[in-house]
Amino acid sequence: MAKRRKGPGSHSTPEPYPKELKLRNGRRVNLRPMTGDDKPAILAFVQSLPPDDLMFLRTDITDSAVIDNWVSNLAKGETVTLIAEIEGMLAGYASLHHDPARWTRRVGEIRVLLSPPYRGAGLGRCLAEEMFHIGHERGIRKMAAMMTPDQPSARAAFERLGFQVEALLQDWVVDRNGRTRDLLIMSHDLDAARDRLSA
Repeated sequence: MAKRRKGPGSHSTPEPYPKELKLRNGRRVNLRPMTGDDKPAILAFVQSLPPDDLMFLRTDITDSAVIDNWVSNLAKGETVTLIAEIEGMLAGYASLHHDPARWTRRVGEIRVLLSPPYRGAGLGRCLAEEMFHIGHERGIRKMAAMMTPDQPSARAAFERLGFQVEALLQDWVVDRNGRTRDLLIMSHDLDAARDRLSA
């Protein structure tokens, strides 16, 4: 039986990690929770990304202090992050962000970021589904994903998972070059997906 760790509030979170999964291309990926020791690997990972990917980051994780804050949120239970490793290399991660003290405590925001060589094989979907399980166990009722309309592949990936567009906010965000961009908000009702998760 998987060990369980108390999450925010009265909910517990199963942590059957590390976990090995097999992707569509036959490659095996190891999933495990992120820790503070992963900071150098995260910095190296983000520095290897194409400039266009950096433009759309919701937070500037090229900044060491931002990663320190991320690690602090992990310790407080406000963020859960799974690291995906393929042949010992950091291939990507998925995070679930929520604030249990606010009126949005039943809503979690999911973020997924992959290194280009590992895209298109179902890794992003695998990571997102793991976040579904974790969010469900933590009592989160709705998942949100935010992106710019300039990211059609990200939108398509979330639509395949059952996410629907909630809103399009014009000139809502500013990219790393100082230009304003629209913000697309998508959501997924976890209660509606409960049967699929427990199947």
